[in-house]
Amino acid sequence: MTTVIGVRFRRAGKVYYFDPAGIEIKKGDHVIVETARGVEYGYVVIGPQELPEDKVIQPLKSVIRIATPEDDAADAANRDKEKDAFKICLEKIQKRGLEMKLIDAEYTFDNNKVLFYFTADGRIDFRELVKDLAAVFKTRIELRQIGVRDETKIRGGIGICGRPLCCNTYLPEFIPVSIKMAKEQNLSLNPTKISGVCGRLMCCLKNEEEAYEDLNSKLPNVGDHVTCPDGLKGEVHSVSVLKQLVKVIVTLDNDEKEVHEYKAEELKFKPRHHRENQNVDEAELRELEKLERSERTEGKSKLDEG
Repeated sequence: MTTVIGVRFRRAGKVYYFDPAGIEIKKGDHVIVETARGVEYGYVVIGPQELPEDKVIQPLKSVIRIATPEDDAADAANRDKEKDAFKICLEKIQKRGLEMKLIDAEYTFDNNKVLFYFTADGRIDFRELVKDLAAVFKTRIELRQIGVRDETKIRGGIGICGRPLCCNTYLPEFIPVSIKMAKEQNLSLNPTKISGVCGRLMCCLKNEEEAYEDLNSKLPNVGDHVTCPDGLKGEVHSVSVLKQLVKVIVTLDNDEKEVHEYKAEELKFKPRHHRENQNVDEAELRELEKLERSERTEGKSKLDEG
């Protein structure tokens, strides 16, 4: 077993494990640690705990020290310098006429490097831009191209639910999302209805997936033939997933048809197959396929890479 603490370097960023090195550290403390990018200032989100050796990526770097008031002030000063660096980089981009959108600027704690995050439709030759920036900042410069999901994670915003975006507030990593999740929850498959601010499928589709899969497994499909507890047989008209109620079109003795509502547990039917009863026109289908391709090719977040 190995004693570790979990440290995060940006809001809703990935959590990294470090060796507390015998220092008394608790959740909420700010610490100075050595990373692949150099010395960094982070905050502890997981207090000291024991983890199996196979759960820890070796070699495990150690905490240098708990942040001092001077360290706190240096980090605050870096945040101010990042605003100026952003403006300068933006001016250089415009002067060079480069087809790129600057998203953020970030100083490492020791000022050994300045990172600039940007988006672009294709590959950008920014070698001359790097020379311009190095002449101004007199330090190492790194330009990192990110995807639209990372851009949204950095900038934040309000989702259609009226709340701050999940990726910007608490999601440390992007989770795989698919059209199947929207189908399972009986949502409209219109791309504009199930896409987030970033233009990709909404991360929150994952939140209730397991609950809906379990509930749907206990229900028949619309159009299935079922046997009702009163001996009548009929065709499923509609289902209420959360209430576990099923409306059935039954045929009475006089050949008249009526819609009766039953509890799902009272009905006899064959186990349901995967829900595929959504109607999607060709234009929507093309948009959905494009969304899924984007999900597969976007790749992991590049914000926290060392």
